[in-house]
Amino acid sequence: MADFLSRIIACTCAKRGRGTLLEQLLAYKELGIGLIIMFVLLVLIVRGLMRGHRNRILRDLDPRKIGIQDIDRMEDGSEFELYLQRLLSALGYHDIYKTTGSRDFGADLVFTDRAGDRIVIQAKRYGVQHPVGLGAVQEIYTSMRYYAADKSVVITSGRYTESCKTLAAVNGVKLLDRDDLVDMIDWFKTKRREEAMDLIESKVDVMVTKWSGK
Repeated sequence: MADFLSRIIACTCAKRGRGTLLEQLLAYKELGIGLIIMFVLLVLIVRGLMRGHRNRILRDLDPRKIGIQDIDRMEDGSEFELYLQRLLSALGYHDIYKTTGSRDFGADLVFTDRAGDRIVIQAKRYGVQHPVGLGAVQEIYTSMRYYAADKSVVITSGRYTESCKTLAAVNGVKLLDRDDLVDMIDWFKTKRREEAMDLIESKVDVMVTKWSGK
């Protein structure tokens, strides 16, 4: 690339010596095109390096490096589930079990909290424009009996519909949305792990009001 630029500059100088205004303008045009090409190539190289760095972070799924933007770039829900498993482990939880595929019975992760209670988690890597609906609450709540769980939690990178929130409140299912996830990530990275664990384990205020038939 340096040789290419040198040739253009040499050409420019030679043409200046011959002296016509038209030749000088043509030389400057060639120099400008060369600089534009160099700039475009530099941008592409930098973007490639940045993309490679982001891809390495996602491959590692290291909670110390992953942020909410990296979660948004994950290809599928299984990466999000694996990331949450590693985050829970990094927070200090033990006996964390990641369920398998079609035989998960509605739960993606099962673990024991600090009080000895078993918690089931359903992970939903959704965009903010696609809120999580009723199905997530129905699935995680019904999975509790199979896993003999004491608590159930849904964690999403997005939001929840109002009907989802209502059903969760009636059945005591904890919903952690994008803001909660961001808080958990920040607390973990700033060594405030107790706060992240308190959020996960905090008691759900069960809604007493139920359908009245009217």
